[in-house]
Amino acid sequence: MDVTVIGQGYVGLPIAISAAEAGYIVGGFDIDLDKINQLKNGSSDSPEVTSKKLIDLQLQSRLKFSADIFDHKASTIFVIAVPTPLDQRRNPELKYLISACEILAKIVKPGDLVINESTSFIGTLRDLIKPTIEKLSGIKNLDYAAAPERIDPGNPTWGVQNTPRVLAGITDIATSRAADFYGKFCNSIHLVTKPEVAEAAKLLENSFRQVNIALVNELSEIVKAYKISANETISAAATKPFGFMPFYPSIGVGGHCIPIDPSYLIYSAKQVGLEAEIITLANEINLSRPEKVVKLIKGTLHGDLERKVIQVAGITYKPNISDLRESPALKLIKELEKNGANVIWFDPFIQIFEGKKSQPLSSQIDLGLIVTPHDNIDFSVWRKSNTQVLDLTANSKNYGWPKFL
Repeated sequence: MDVTVIGQGYVGLPIAISAAEAGYIVGGFDIDLDKINQLKNGSSDSPEVTSKKLIDLQLQSRLKFSADIFDHKASTIFVIAVPTPLDQRRNPELKYLISACEILAKIVKPGDLVINESTSFIGTLRDLIKPTIEKLSGIKNLDYAAAPERIDPGNPTWGVQNTPRVLAGITDIATSRAADFYGKFCNSIHLVTKPEVAEAAKLLENSFRQVNIALVNELSEIVKAYKISANETISAAATKPFGFMPFYPSIGVGGHCIPIDPSYLIYSAKQVGLEAEIITLANEINLSRPEKVVKLIKGTLHGDLERKVIQVAGITYKPNISDLRESPALKLIKELEKNGANVIWFDPFIQIFEGKKSQPLSSQIDLGLIVTPHDNIDFSVWRKSNTQVLDLTANSKNYGWPKFL
């Protein structure tokens, strides 16, 4: 076995598949035995990975899944792709990353290459991963590199192959080895001088989005007071051919990047005695959006949501995937319920969540909310019945009703 990818989620599995297709013999490791068994049977939640691809690569002996790390000890390249969420106080939660280091320390050999794809604070590779593995394994001559993931689940345009890969090793040899590895299945490799630059770049990418989403969320409140459309205003600004990028008002941000990565940059700033004031404020603005949006919704129902039947269309964090991580739709539902509403929801990608089942779009409701507009949701039921509907989507597409935010 040439390569082992630690973690077989939305990031690790596509990397394992891409490396196997490029000719490597790849091991996919995860501590979740149920997930490993599903992968062995060709089942995956990743929208980029087909069942046929999973089965074919296993039949060709190019890909092997196991929950036993000792099955992967022959590998010489190890890629860490584990979750790096936030704790209840929205501080970095590093237990999965530390666990991955502890697991790797059991099998690494002198000369092996360890690559971190997991998003984390600046200095994670040098100050956490390297010393942890060295201390537990007793091996000092390992190569280490950082190549932060840029996976966008469900994106039909940009994937592992055509998204540029930013990376750097702690040593020149590590950089060269990592570049050679990714060069087999990534079209573009952008080398930077230090792992810390690669780590900081990943945090900047999503902090940029967080800040600009917060900006347009504030804009939407301002222009609403003037009784003009935020979307029309943004579309007008976007006609400028330089110096502007359109973002759209939303009920908040979700997923594995935008709600998380800025907090890791805030943490990085605090480690050197600084305050990331703009990013902190952007976090606060976007976290408060569900509450503010519910107040606006309340106004459309004469200030009272008590016992109103409201149906939410789409509860995942983005269209056409089943990922619920940090989904603002779930926060919106809780806020509606706090205000007395009877909330039901429909999502073709989610059958049941927290004991409640997805229910087909109904005309027997007081209000419909378009939140996550999956392509396979047919809104004609609401259109034909003249149901009162609010479009809360963060895009410029017309679903049949004016944008509400």
